[in-house]
Amino acid sequence: MSGFFGAVGKKSVLSDVFFGTDYHSHLGTRSAGIAAFSLETGFQRKIHNIQNAPFRTQFDGILEEMDGTAAIGMINDTDPQPLLMRSTWGTCALSFVGVINNAEELTCAYLRENGGQLNAMSGGTVNSTELVGAYVNRKGDLVEGIRYAQDKIDGTALILVLTDRGTIIAARDKDGRLPVRVGKSRDGYCVSFEHFAYEKLGYKNAYDLRPGEIVEIDKDGLTVLFEGYEEMHICSFLWSYYGFPTSTYEGVNVEAMRYRNGGIMAENDEKNGNLPNVDFVAGVPDSGTPHAIGYSNRSHIPFARPFIKYTPTWPRSFMPSSQKERNRIARMKQVPVDELIEGRELLFVDDSIVRGTQIRETVEFLYESGAKKVHMRSACPPIMYGCKYLNFTRSTGDMELLTRNVIVELEGEEGLKHLDEYSDGSTERGKRMRKAICEKMHLASVDFQTLDGLADAIGLPKCKLCTYCWNGKEKNDD
Repeated sequence: MSGFFGAVGKKSVLSDVFFGTDYHSHLGTRSAGIAAFSLETGFQRKIHNIQNAPFRTQFDGILEEMDGTAAIGMINDTDPQPLLMRSTWGTCALSFVGVINNAEELTCAYLRENGGQLNAMSGGTVNSTELVGAYVNRKGDLVEGIRYAQDKIDGTALILVLTDRGTIIAARDKDGRLPVRVGKSRDGYCVSFEHFAYEKLGYKNAYDLRPGEIVEIDKDGLTVLFEGYEEMHICSFLWSYYGFPTSTYEGVNVEAMRYRNGGIMAENDEKNGNLPNVDFVAGVPDSGTPHAIGYSNRSHIPFARPFIKYTPTWPRSFMPSSQKERNRIARMKQVPVDELIEGRELLFVDDSIVRGTQIRETVEFLYESGAKKVHMRSACPPIMYGCKYLNFTRSTGDMELLTRNVIVELEGEEGLKHLDEYSDGSTERGKRMRKAICEKMHLASVDFQTLDGLADAIGLPKCKLCTYCWNGKEKNDD
């Protein structure tokens, strides 16, 4: 995932872009960059690796090093950006958020048809932002080029361009899987993934882009360059996991949705006779906590925090590139509250269960700390498909997913023909999968939110939500 913030003003916007980008640190841990433009100095750019030091530390001093009345900032888990590019329509700084599933195909086609070159990174791959820029540049008009690139890309492409006119062009992805919001202040305009980032900087909400819509902002206002589309498939994980608690997407607040979601899970457990007799309900911190609060409120089982995540020096568990190191750091961060664990029966709610590695580590840690029994609830349905639109699951193949591994163990490849049954906890296959996960993870019980329950918690029509990783559907019916 990636986060972005850009601003255009009557005076320098570097301070706003610095802090606005920093407010997106929950969306990326790999690299970050800022590009600025002024009529006096032209383009300036800085890119830093943030895997072992946070954005604010790496970009300390940037307010003295750069200046501009227009700037964009990126923080991401992908390739370094923004990139500076020159084309027939001028020089620009370009950034990209999304996934290109057909990157190799597009790279080969570009080299074959254009006879040019693309810079190769380690392993021979091409920077995704450079590839997007190459396809944008195939058209003489910037807006036409953006639309052309989006049409060619299999996946998701949200594009941000800082122009040599001192303006910013923002293009939301065609399916509206990610948000693009515009803020307004006395001195200018900004564009951002998270609205709270600009609200904290004195901007007010001015405009939300539609799917595929392209706009240009300058210090005086906003111009719509392409109106976009009606149909939207926004990523449901924005509410269940990725989104910051204060964020609101399509009018739905993240924290409030998580409370509702936990309450629906507790109601389902109660209705199905699966509500366990436990001492406490707890959340796997941080994003599992509000789901657990909602579960606790509805079930009337006390909420507690049996372990605390030590975050001053370990802000996120998946900062290192290797899964082994991520798991180790996740375990190191867990500091137990012995009085709330020893001899207790506990129910934990996590935002999702992907590979199951960190769940296994957490459960082992709880038993080693003296827990009597551990139950687990996932705040979303069983993940059956690797995300091909935003790479949420970070999997290199569907068989990395815990659910698919368990299904193949139960009945081989034949089981993969019955994923819908396995997702449904009321079917025989669904019950077998949950029992097998319990045995594998040493859980007293495990269950998942239903797709209907998740959609109800969000409150948007299911046809407006992307639920691909749960049901494999690119589009949902109403």
